Amino acid sequence: MTSLSILDLAPVPSGGTPGDALRNTLDLARRAEEFGYRRYWVAEHHLAPGVASAAPAVLIALVAAATSTIRVGSGAVQLGHQTALSVVEQFGLVDALHPGRVDLGLGRSGQRKAEFAELAKKAPPPPKPARVVDGLLIPEAFSFAALAKSPLFSLYGVLLQQPGAESPDFADQVDEIAALLAGTYRSPEGVAAHATPGEGADLRLWILGSSGGQSAQVAGERGLPFAANYHVSPSGVLDAAEAYREAFKPSEVLAEPYLVVSADVVVAEDDETARELASPYGLWVRSIRTGAGAIPFPTPAEAAAHEWTEEDRALVADRLATQFVGSPRTVAERLRVLRDVTGADELLVTTITHDHADRVRSYELLAAEWEGGAVTR
Repeated sequence: MTSLSILDLAPVPSGGTPGDALRNTLDLARRAEEFGYRRYWVAEHHLAPGVASAAPAVLIALVAAATSTIRVGSGAVQLGHQTALSVVEQFGLVDALHPGRVDLGLGRSGQRKAEFAELAKKAPPPPKPARVVDGLLIPEAFSFAALAKSPLFSLYGVLLQQPGAESPDFADQVDEIAALLAGTYRSPEGVAAHATPGEGADLRLWILGSSGGQSAQVAGERGLPFAANYHVSPSGVLDAAEAYREAFKPSEVLAEPYLVVSADVVVAEDDETARELASPYGLWVRSIRTGAGAIPFPTPAEAAAHEWTEEDRALVADRLATQFVGSPRTVAERLRVLRDVTGADELLVTTITHDHADRVRSYELLAAEWEGGAVTR
């Protein structure tokens, strides 16, 4: 039976504060544990007025302390902004107090500055047309070329890295983290380093990715579990899953590939109510893709007041078309299609509504409906 897990961005609601968002996260984590979700991951976002999840290790420690059994983790640490040692020490500290519950999810975000710089200079390639694969929409790929030119994007490297700092290759950083955890790290000169806390920590390493590129390759070649991104880059999910499985080599961690797939979800008692609760989502995605940074999540009334242009609609079309919105039965049926087409072993659900109670209720209704009311661990 396919498990359900949660990815939380600690969204700041319109009219609310980061403190409200973080208190909501802790409450939702406790409720998710009651509902039977398998794991509770938090994202890493920066310079976004509408997202409070800027320091995953800190937030994970708070979530772990507020819960008892649910696994907690990152989805994902942006390795381009940190060293391998700093990541191992931070997550090793959380594991020391909550052993055996921590997932360390790693992503390439922050390492692709050169790629995005080139992207900003070039005309985007001709898009692949949208298609439907066994009932699952694979939309036309969104071009990030315009986003790469935004002034806010250029600030990331300035504010998140020391002057002149260069991020190592992603695969090398993953290997350094694994070696520091195992106590086998040696510098090129043969000097040993031992992370305290961190060495010997009972952390599960994960790789997250949006395409069939390096992230999927690294996860497969090292025999690590992999999370493919349908909720932010839905066009690449099948390529990511295929690349991961093709690259997979059995390891001490896994004998076979283990794939998690993410999805944006809003559930309510009926389809109409769910659509109303989800109606601000497009305006929120627009704020991200225009390069302004995620705005506080609007109310349905605030979203309805926005005057949409054709350019606006094109910016968010793939995200709106692949959001799972409706009654428990409607959403569960669509999620089973996502599971079956991708071959996912687990689904990672992310839900954002303006009112916290609606978000909690969405997760509760989905848990009750999924596989006849059982969210397996």
